[in-house]
Amino acid sequence: MTYRNIISLSDTEASFLTTLAASGKQIFATKDAYDVLGEGKATRDALARLVDKGWLERLEKGKYLIVPLEAGPNRTWTEDTYVIAGHLVSHATVGYWSALNYWNLTEQIPRVTYVQTTARKERRTPQVLGMRFRIVRVKPRKFFGCHAYRAGQFRVKVTDREKTIIDCLDRPELSGGVAQVSEALLGGDGDFDWDLMTSYLRRFGSGAVVKRLGFLVESVKLTHAPKQAMLNEWLDLLTAGISRLDPSTPRKPHRIATRWRIEINLPEEGLREQT
Repeated sequence: MTYRNIISLSDTEASFLTTLAASGKQIFATKDAYDVLGEGKATRDALARLVDKGWLERLEKGKYLIVPLEAGPNRTWTEDTYVIAGHLVSHATVGYWSALNYWNLTEQIPRVTYVQTTARKERRTPQVLGMRFRIVRVKPRKFFGCHAYRAGQFRVKVTDREKTIIDCLDRPELSGGVAQVSEALLGGDGDFDWDLMTSYLRRFGSGAVVKRLGFLVESVKLTHAPKQAMLNEWLDLLTAGISRLDPSTPRKPHRIATRWRIEINLPEEGLREQT
């Protein structure tokens, strides 16, 4: 991203930014600007000038971030990526590969921050302050299992461990592939709540996810694996037909695991060697 040359502020612009900052609004909407400067074109023009001057960053239409003074003359500064993610779209939570990273379930750092939402969004791959995002829309029944934490003045949401695993198995292409999920299961061995995971599987309603998870937890030989009685519950959730273990890879299946009704198109020895 090329940063704009910073131009000095007028008294009105400086007062406006100071007023918003004093009220704790580092991210604000056009309506907030109207409350300070008055409603009308003059305020919208002022916001456009502040963007051009490098004092504001437009997150989306009608939503802005105040670039702080510590950014320096070249504006080489970024807000917490997850804070930005939560303001790109309504009803948003950080998910998929980004959530794996948050929970330290992967050593890989994705170049894109994945944001899950139920809302429509025209720009699905926005860039803000040089950071890349991917907006993923899901059905309301699949939007649950959020963990919230504070980042300064902001409340940030990310899918919890169990929901993260389920989401990643639902959309492996957004998660580094199923092999990445098998590593995550091993990395979080002992931290997963299998009762919660089971309730999530029922709520999520995807037979393919149940098949992939069941196969993986038995393949990687977890120390703190779900009990056989729970695995039997998962087997009862299986749907008809055969699903592919990792639909995000072009590898051809080499066998079918009939117990979990799944085509294996990943090297099984590689999965076992991770244990």
